[in-house]
Amino acid sequence: MKSIVIKKPNELVIQEGTIPEPGAGEVRVKIKIAGICGSDSHIYRGHNPFARYPRVIGHEFFGIIDAIGEGVTDKSIGQRVCIDPVISCGHCYPCSVGKPNVCTSLVVLGVHRDGGFAEYSVVPANNAWVVADTISDRHAVMVEPFTIAANVTGQVNPLETDIALIYGAGPMGLTTLQALKGVYNVRQVIVVDRIDERLAMAERCGADWIINNSEKSLAETLEEKGIKPTLIVDAACHPAILQEAIMLASPAARIVMMGFSTEASAITQQSITGKELSLYSSRLNANKFPVVLEWLEKDLIDPDKLITHQFNYQHVVNAIELFEHDQKSCCKVLLTFSE
Repeated sequence: MKSIVIKKPNELVIQEGTIPEPGAGEVRVKIKIAGICGSDSHIYRGHNPFARYPRVIGHEFFGIIDAIGEGVTDKSIGQRVCIDPVISCGHCYPCSVGKPNVCTSLVVLGVHRDGGFAEYSVVPANNAWVVADTISDRHAVMVEPFTIAANVTGQVNPLETDIALIYGAGPMGLTTLQALKGVYNVRQVIVVDRIDERLAMAERCGADWIINNSEKSLAETLEEKGIKPTLIVDAACHPAILQEAIMLASPAARIVMMGFSTEASAITQQSITGKELSLYSSRLNANKFPVVLEWLEKDLIDPDKLITHQFNYQHVVNAIELFEHDQKSCCKVLLTFSE
């Protein structure tokens, strides 16, 4: 069995190993397709504070169950499954209130434990979600990225009457955009970015208004139209955004932060309480796989609008470098492990 292993920052190898056997409560998955995420790049480059090395990366993956461990009764060999990378204890405070994504002993496949960039992966049976025959392989591997959007929108309960503003037209911004338009029917969604090609992707994904804020101040552009967003999603994750979002927001608006920057954001209490704004943060997903699978079955979202490249896994270095350096033509990159 071959696996993509980050031995240490900036050292990636395709390593030969034995095919793992599933333990009690586990299934083995023969991987078909996996997706490259920014966090995979960050682990490769040594910028992910949660990763431990050596590590088989990859937390977006899909395949076929080909072995079942003791005690597993709800899964069968041959089932097509996508994998939830969030492994939680189930009994700590966050788990007890429906937030296993921030479990006090959280384990994430591909970060804390070996993930899906391999020909085979052993995972907890409860983390393997059966995919309907009507959902294509390429859509199935995109379930995990869309669970990020499901987690965001599930917290803020978007309304059709919202005026939504999304910072960033990368994968997380575009999945959130598709959820707002396709699932929640939000009438006005504005997307801001500094790359015209990314903004064109946002337009194809349903954005009602795209703004390049490298050319003109976002605040001035919105003020000219008399727009005060009622829902703001920061999917660009720059520390300066929060201050601007608070300034731009309508009274009683909701603001969602998705970033992991350790830099300080300069904000004041008065700017938040004066408008009685609600601040949310979102990490990973909290049991959102069945939600997204339902979205796909109902054709509410279209992952194909995000997928721009697909490589054989043996060309993973080229794929990651493309993902890192070509933000104009590249959005979601897939790796193929088996037909």
